[in-house]
Amino acid sequence: QVQLVESGGGLVQAGGSLRLSCAGSGDTFSSRAMGWFRQAPGKDREFVAGITAYGGVLDYTSSVLGRFTISRDNAKKTVYLQMNSLKPEDTAVYYCAAKLGAGYSTTRLANNYGDWGQGTQVTVSS
Repeated sequence: QVQLVESGGGLVQAGGSLRLSCAGSGDTFSSRAMGWFRQAPGKDREFVAGITAYGGVLDYTSSVLGRFTISRDNAKKTVYLQMNSLKPEDTAVYYCAAKLGAGYSTTRLANNYGDWGQGTQVTVSS
């Protein structure tokens, strides 16, 4: 089990940038694939980006491809989400999560993630 704490959210104008961080603790962090999800008011939680345990495989939902970048630093037990060219539709609570099972693959299914952070709010104004 890992404990996860997100930070870096805030209010930004459209076209701006934010970098979210997800600080982890626990012995298994570096062996777990990680994901970022978001949930807007009245909508289901959706997958944003995923990264395997050692960063060899990245996955993005189509709406953020080319604008967002996921990365990790296992020495710091931290996962990042760099968000550029932000749009009002990116407004949501963003969560990081640690995937269950093998760390060499990612998944877009929230049920396959066993540990979640508390979330950080991102608001993009038009």
